[in-house]
This record gives sequence, structure tokens and C-alpha cells, in this order.
Amino acid sequence: MAEEGWERRALEALANDIVVERRRARRWSIFFRFLTLGVVAFGLFLMLGNFAARGHPCTDACTAVVALDGEIDHDGQASADNIIEGLKAAFESPGTRGVVLRINSPGGSPVQAGRIYGEMQRLRAKHPKIPLHAVVEEMAASGAYYVAAAADRIYVDPASLVGSIGVIIDSFGVVDAMEKIGVERRAITAGENKAFLDPFSPLPDRQRAYAGEMIEDIHRQFIAAVKGGRGDRLKETPEMFSGRVWNGQRAVELGLADAYGSVESVARDVFQAEEIVDFTPEEDLATRIARRLGTEAGRFTLKALRSASFSAPMLR
Repeated sequence: MAEEGWERRALEALANDIVVERRRARRWSIFFRFLTLGVVAFGLFLMLGNFAARGHPCTDACTAVVALDGEIDHDGQASADNIIEGLKAAFESPGTRGVVLRINSPGGSPVQAGRIYGEMQRLRAKHPKIPLHAVVEEMAASGAYYVAAAADRIYVDPASLVGSIGVIIDSFGVVDAMEKIGVERRAITAGENKAFLDPFSPLPDRQRAYAGEMIEDIHRQFIAAVKGGRGDRLKETPEMFSGRVWNGQRAVELGLADAYGSVESVARDVFQAEEIVDFTPEEDLATRIARRLGTEAGRFTLKALRSASFSAPMLR
């Protein structure tokens, strides 16, 4: 009897274990089904969000606008990739009567600005019937003015800040401070110019001279781009290419800009297409989430560490 009772208890325990395992497996199955459904739904949401951000309807006569806001930088919203993508979409939309590049920027990378400038020229040649005008809001300085110079016409507000046709390399030196607190710089390099513009070491005269020559070359490229874009509209003065900034009123007088105007007035009075459609590429949801999770903080830190030893020439 004792053995029969033991067997029965063992069978009951085994059956109970099987039931528990099946329930557990069922719970995990339900969990993974919901997880899969969530992933699919999230993917569809991203796709729809991306389509909504970039699906710009312009089937009838409209003014297409692309915004260049903030510093022109490879990693920023005003990167060449983003601006060029928006301009291409604007020109290729069947209802576009004219394109406006709305600018509010202090400048930035000469490479990024040069890419945008070149693409603007290419699109103008490819679509000769669609005018491309630049409208300056608060500021189009340095690299931003470089970009504006590629437009057919430049419109400003009388109080806009325009110009700053110059180049700068940002750096700093802490050699004296290091000596006062007893810090020794130990940089081992192969190549005498590898520590070019190192802020923790004295700046040799030959490096200072080379840096000056390098930015002078970029400055000449900048000036050539402005002259190529503005042509005989420029009323050159000794200070025009000195890096000086003018207000919109003086910019019009000097030929750096053509007239006063806003996006709305250009759409209404110049293009006769009052409907304004924004073709500025927007960050998708995944990018925004990545930024919130700290991607941009890490990028900023890396950029700061890189700039501690050398800062690339900037049009600002």
C-alpha cells in the first residue's frame, strides 16, 4: 500500500509539473507574440512617420521651401546631405513654381557649404524654368552666405545680418597655465606637424604661417564663389571680403543681396504661387529617440575631444 501511495504521489507531482510547464510555455508564447506584434507596429509607425515627414504634396502651383537653420555641419540638421535632399525633392515636385532656400545660419563647414553651393548650381542648370531664390531671415553669415550666393536672387530683411566673408580656425593655448601648475605635456608623434595647433604645446612660427596660408586659400575659394554667384551686382569695397557683417539694408546697397522680402512675399509677388510647401527633410522617429537616449551627448563629447587638438577651418 505504501508503494502504491508513493507511485500515485509521484504521478500526481509529474502531472502537476507538466501542467505548470505548459502554462509557463503558454505565457512565454503569448509574451513573444505581443513582443513581435509590438516590433512590427513600431516599424510600421516609423515608416508612416518617415513618409509623413517626407511626403510633401505639391501637385498644383506652389512655392517649395527648404530651411537651412543653425550651423552648417556634417552631423547637424543643416548638413549638406539634408539640404541637398530637400532641394532635389523640391525641384522634382510636379507643382513647384519656384524654390526658396530659407536661411537662418551663422555659417559652418566650408566643405558642407561648398557641396550645397555646387548642388544649387547643378539644379538651376537642370531645371532652368524653376527659379531658386534665397530668403535670409535673421542671419546668413559666412558659410551660410556662401550658400546663398548660389541662388538666382537673395532677399533679406533690412535688419538681417549678412556677409562675414572670411575663414577662421578656432584653437586655444594653455602652455603658460600648465607651467604654473606643474603639468608636463607628453605627446609622442611621428611627423613634425602631427601635433599641428596642439593647444598644450607652444605654437611654432612655421605652423602659424602654414595655418594662415591654408585659410587664405579657403578664403580665396570663398571669394571666388561669391563673385561667381553675384557677378556684376557686387559693388566691391575694400572691406567686402574682410569678414565684416552688414545689415540687410547695407547688403542690398552693396549688391550682396537683391531686395527686401520674406518667404511669403516671394511666394506671392515673385512666384505668384501663394501656397507654400515645406520640403525640409525631418529627422525620423528613430533618430529623435536616439538623440534622447544620449547619442548626441556622446557625439558632442567626441567632437569636443577632437577639437581640443585641432579645429577644422570654419566659415563663421
